[in-house]
Amino acid sequence: MEEIIANNELISTWQIRNIHNAVLKRRVDEEACRYCHVNVAIVDARTTSPDFRDLPAELAALLVWHAGAGNMHPIERAAELHTRLVRIHPFVDGNGRTGRLLLNIELMKSSYPPAVICNEDRAAYYDSLDDAGVSNNHACIARLIADSVPRSFDLYFDALGLAADQGPSSAPR
Repeated sequence: MEEIIANNELISTWQIRNIHNAVLKRRVDEEACRYCHVNVAIVDARTTSPDFRDLPAELAALLVWHAGAGNMHPIERAAELHTRLVRIHPFVDGNGRTGRLLLNIELMKSSYPPAVICNEDRAAYYDSLDDAGVSNNHACIARLIADSVPRSFDLYFDALGLAADQGPSSAPR
C-alpha cells in the first residue's frame, strides 16, 4: 500500500484484492481476496449490488472511471471511488473496510491524511453512502469525508502535542 501511495499509482484489480486480503488477514478461509461467487445484498441498504457474474465488468468499469477521474478534487474522487466499490460489493465480507482503506489510500496519494469517520457520524456516513449508491450523486459522502479531514489533522496535532492552530492553514490539494 505504501508503494501505491508513494508512486501515486492508479488502482488495479490486483491492488483491490490485496487490500481486501490485508483487511481480512486474520481470517483464514477461502473468502479472503476472492470475488463473490453468489449474489449478496448489502444489509440495511437500498443499494442493489450487481449480479456476481458481472463483477469483472463492473470492476473494469470502476478502473476505467478511476483512470479518467484525475481532474476531480481528491476528496471527491476518493469518496466516489469508495462509494462505487462498495456498491459493486465484490466480496462476501469486508467490502466496507476495503472501500474505506481504498478511500484513505486515495486521499494519501494527494497528501491528505486518512479520513477518520467518528462514531457520531456513523449513521450519516452509512446514509450518505447508500444515497450515493442509489442516486449516483456523491456530494453528501464527499462533504462528510471533507468534514472529517480537519478532524484528522486535529488528531495528528494532538498526538504531536501541537495546537491545531500551529498546523497548516489549509488542507492540501
